[in-house]
Amino acid sequence: MSDLFNYEGKRVVVTGGATGIGAALVELLRELGAEHITVLDIKKPEGPIDAYVEVNLADPASIDAACDQIDGRIDVLFSNAGVAANAGVRTCMAVNVLASRRLAEKLIDRIPSGGTIVYTASMAGNGWPNQVGEINELLDIEDWDAFLQWCDDHPDTIGDVYAFSKMCMQVFTMRNAKHTMAKGVRTNSICPAPVDTPLMKDFRETMGDKVIDWSVSQQGEARMAVASDMAPPLAFMGSDAASFINGVNLLVDSGFTAAMTTGQVDFSALA
Repeated sequence: MSDLFNYEGKRVVVTGGATGIGAALVELLRELGAEHITVLDIKKPEGPIDAYVEVNLADPASIDAACDQIDGRIDVLFSNAGVAANAGVRTCMAVNVLASRRLAEKLIDRIPSGGTIVYTASMAGNGWPNQVGEINELLDIEDWDAFLQWCDDHPDTIGDVYAFSKMCMQVFTMRNAKHTMAKGVRTNSICPAPVDTPLMKDFRETMGDKVIDWSVSQQGEARMAVASDMAPPLAFMGSDAASFINGVNLLVDSGFTAAMTTGQVDFSALA
């Protein structure tokens, strides 16, 4: 059997590839033999890339212009970039949800059958079943500005905007998978636990040290994940080894969700 994890001959696009998980992913994709790596980010990466396109993912016009600058076919789109809640409701929902949706819409015709779209969601979005009706209502809104206006009009529904944005991404992954598979393109996400990247400072500011440290302590391996823990699952989801996986939100949380679901999590430290 050929090496199903190999990226030789593949052209990939990575958003948020300058730092954190995206930067680790770029390094791994190069090691796996990716033919061409394009990074879309607001700052230029230092990693082993072939092309860089500057983009503001909170601005639809900037996203459209960036898509026009990407050369050639795209075998795998890794929509990885994200921001924390302290970016504000509009920016958080735009970058974490709308940008991912718009990139898929703009680039899907450039992805051949057998290609893949992989999102970086979060275990913070695991609560989506409790709000799936509202999330579907929001995701049904196609217009960028109307989408954000809905967010402005429903602050009680949104609550913690980072968690809500990732709930939306888990639901969007499942919703969009059937649509993209009609074109032969798989859509999946990974849902990381807290990861020690430059964004962790913002998460500690918005969620608090107690919540972050508690969630880490309740994982199977009681350490905070690092970017290199997340790059391999992303690469796997984009590889031919995952060729029959579609519409899946893959938990990469060292067993936290499993422990939570089976009543093995100790909440006393949060009291």
